[in-house]
Amino acid sequence: MRLLGKQEIEDIAVGAALLGTGGGGDPYIGKLMALQAVEEYGPIQLLSIDEIGDDDIVVPTGMMGAPTVMVEKAPSGEEAIATFKTLEAYLGEPIVATMPIEAGGINSMLPLALAAKLKLPVIDVDGMGRAFPELQMTTFYLDGVSATPMVISDEKGNAALLNTIDNLWAERLARNATIQMGGSVMMAIYPMKGKNLKQSGIPNILQLEEEIGRSIRLAKAEGYNPIEKILEITDGFQLFRGKVTDINRKTETGFTRGTATIDGLYKYRGEKLSLRFQNEHLLAVTENKLLCVTPDLIAVLDEETGLPITTEGLRYGARCVVIGMPCDEKWRTKKGIETCGPSYFGYDVEYIPVEKLMTEGAE
Repeated sequence: MRLLGKQEIEDIAVGAALLGTGGGGDPYIGKLMALQAVEEYGPIQLLSIDEIGDDDIVVPTGMMGAPTVMVEKAPSGEEAIATFKTLEAYLGEPIVATMPIEAGGINSMLPLALAAKLKLPVIDVDGMGRAFPELQMTTFYLDGVSATPMVISDEKGNAALLNTIDNLWAERLARNATIQMGGSVMMAIYPMKGKNLKQSGIPNILQLEEEIGRSIRLAKAEGYNPIEKILEITDGFQLFRGKVTDINRKTETGFTRGTATIDGLYKYRGEKLSLRFQNEHLLAVTENKLLCVTPDLIAVLDEETGLPITTEGLRYGARCVVIGMPCDEKWRTKKGIETCGPSYFGYDVEYIPVEKLMTEGAE
């Protein structure tokens, strides 16, 4: 156990935006909410996964919806409290702790803000090791944990409790409700016992986010290249370097979908990279070569600072470095690939691990 204060939150926010692979919501908004909560209620208790009892009830929290909507419709924080209180009343048992559902920009921050307000600990674990756009795309789902009962709540005071026959129906029904509630909602989801979390969660994710954020913050003072340090920490690879020359982005069916084109610079001059995203970056491909594909992680970093750029933050003319990182081994199972591999998103490519693509290449 340790306490998280303002500097830790600043660092976690940066690392979360990077592991969020362009999605998971605007980290700046979430960071401000977490910092304000710590200012008002004091530091947040962070527990390791081993410090949770097997029979303790734990519930992840986060935002559902299109990240572009969040820019104009920031949550107040009361929505998250409403989801937790409603779910706790339904369960009839106290919720002992919360944690991020994913390693996403705002979705790594919102549990911290909620925990500070409710005086709950946060567990250093998540259900993805990155961000994904749909509710069933969690390692909890891979092990048969139900996403419901779940509660979603909006800024108007509406709250909906869902009990579904499976996690795919949870995604469908919650997504449609989210669209009606303005495109983004807060949620309390995947209530489970500590023993389930220990089996299915990806541990030490907040610690990794903090390490990434701290390395970017200290790069200039300590005289090292932040992007090289990130690749070292994440076992990642530089996929491409260039300038954003086109963005096609729209919000539909509750997601931010689009394509970004990056013209190569330096050793990549003469090449064009196409990035496909649905909230998160899912495919990086040049005209004749696959570079990285979901469930492996794709992140876009500012060429000079190493700071991550979200899908809604991509702008024409931005000079950037695109990196690829291996996903957690849970995603490389048959069920993991079926759940969030390229074919699920309609991409006609085979999943090949990024490390293999970088050493052997794929035409």
